[in-house]
Amino acid sequence: MENLGKYRRSCLCGEFGGIAAGETVTAMGWVNRVRKLGQLVFVTLRDHTGLVQIALDENADSRLFAKAESLKSEYVIAVTGKVALRREKDINPDMPTGKIEIIAEEIIILSAAALTPFQVGDENVSEALRLKHRYLDLRRDGLQQNLRLRHKIAQSVRNFLSNQGFVEVETPVLTNSAPEGARDYLVPSRVHPGKFYALPQSPQILKQILMVAGMDKYFQIAKCLRDEDLRADRQPEFTQIDIEQSFIGQDDILELCEALTATVFKETAGIDLPTPFPRMAYAEAMARFGSDKPDTRFGLELVDISDVVAGSEFAVFQSALDAGGSVRGINATGCGHLSRKQIDGLIEYVKTYKAKGLAWIQLNGGEIKTTISKFFSEEKLAEIITAFDGKDGDLILICADQDNIVFDALGALRLEIARRENLIPQNTFHPLWVLDWPLLEWDEEANRFFAAHHPFTAPMDEDITLLDNNPKSARAQAHDLVINGYEAAGGSIRIHREDMQEKMLNLLGYTKEEATANFGHLLEALKYGAPPHGGIAFGLDRLTMLLANTDNIRNVIAFPKQQDGSCPMTGAPNTVFPDQLEELGIGIKQKS
Repeated sequence: MENLGKYRRSCLCGEFGGIAAGETVTAMGWVNRVRKLGQLVFVTLRDHTGLVQIALDENADSRLFAKAESLKSEYVIAVTGKVALRREKDINPDMPTGKIEIIAEEIIILSAAALTPFQVGDENVSEALRLKHRYLDLRRDGLQQNLRLRHKIAQSVRNFLSNQGFVEVETPVLTNSAPEGARDYLVPSRVHPGKFYALPQSPQILKQILMVAGMDKYFQIAKCLRDEDLRADRQPEFTQIDIEQSFIGQDDILELCEALTATVFKETAGIDLPTPFPRMAYAEAMARFGSDKPDTRFGLELVDISDVVAGSEFAVFQSALDAGGSVRGINATGCGHLSRKQIDGLIEYVKTYKAKGLAWIQLNGGEIKTTISKFFSEEKLAEIITAFDGKDGDLILICADQDNIVFDALGALRLEIARRENLIPQNTFHPLWVLDWPLLEWDEEANRFFAAHHPFTAPMDEDITLLDNNPKSARAQAHDLVINGYEAAGGSIRIHREDMQEKMLNLLGYTKEEATANFGHLLEALKYGAPPHGGIAFGLDRLTMLLANTDNIRNVIAFPKQQDGSCPMTGAPNTVFPDQLEELGIGIKQKS
């Protein structure tokens, strides 16, 4: 391969359109395409800014012409030549450099390239193959732009928070295991045999300790790791924009984050978000949308008809009500045209959310078709339809079960119908605060309470007395920022008194010894004068995903894991040498 020698890149490939004709320039990049048209060869050169066309005439320089003919896709080359205007008929209006080309005078092959396993830019190739060769996949324009957008978001966040007096502080990556929340990734200690570090699920406790230390305003763009099942919008390692502040209330955090979010959207995407953002109580979000992260860009809201159908002969409805559940549904407006096969498909869909099925009423062409006509009089059926504001052309879908199942099933169903029927407006953003969360959730199988957010979330002041006699009804000073059905950020006002923190851990089933073993460093710190404080954490990956208009979080991370948590490119996780395990005092036990 050749060396650059005296040559220096004049500008990036997508910037040559601004250079005057006749100027001698040097372009560098990857060969995107080579075309031969008789005695002419055209080489399209690519970098992250775009393309520029290189032209060669066999009659002008046969040696150089032969060298250009030998080029293959993804060769890395440098080309020196003169900028020339294209003929009118050869102008490419789809390229920023489409009015010019570079007449090559020298070509330097800096690096040859083997035949690639797929064509760079081909998104129809399986994701597994693209992840295995991520360095090739990252050459395509879409991923390049996503990573640059991510950089702009992080830069905007840093500038905004720094101007607000926040200080960026790094917290340790090797910390102790905390049993609350997702599973930890554990790191064995060589120096302390039989003991383990944990990789941080978040800097939660440490940022609270920074408040005790008087830091006042902290932020960090922090790497977090959780050993949990993956989804399209979740990775085992992810990045948080972590924020904490002392001597504030919930309104202070919400106003700060609204200003931050609006600034990021404006600076990185030119999008104006009106502030203040709407606010909605958790109970209302569940009742109207069946979700604690509702997508409010479209309707299809849930309707509770429990009172309307109470006392009916339809056993499915009545048994759900007798068991303390509810009967709710959605009016899929304009979906009365769906076939019976399509409706059956929706029924099977909700079964994946533990629903037993759906009752349905189809209003189409003045005719009413339904699966429940024999259980209800015409008058009662009309009352049900009226409750849903049903009109000709609509499809009413009803679910009866325990509330958690009804909410899960109908919340997912409204999203599925909206996707299928193209009811979701594109290129719009609907931010929403979800507030007044439950403090605790009861788990029947474990027979204990779990923290709805985390164990350090403060209860609402007016609900503190409920912790002694009715903890299930206590609400939390928690706040989630939801954008287009995704949780963009989540946080809370924290517990800042040792006695209240011990009470909370006791409600979660920790003995005093267990609380000290797992959270002793926080409890100890709270003894020495902790200010009221609170904070929030934005998901940088998810925020970038929203602004990049993609529904796959792997598209905004340079080297993501695939669905099973592995990395096809590096082979991680992998086995290690036996002497490494021996040094750590670890043996591998095969699972049966």
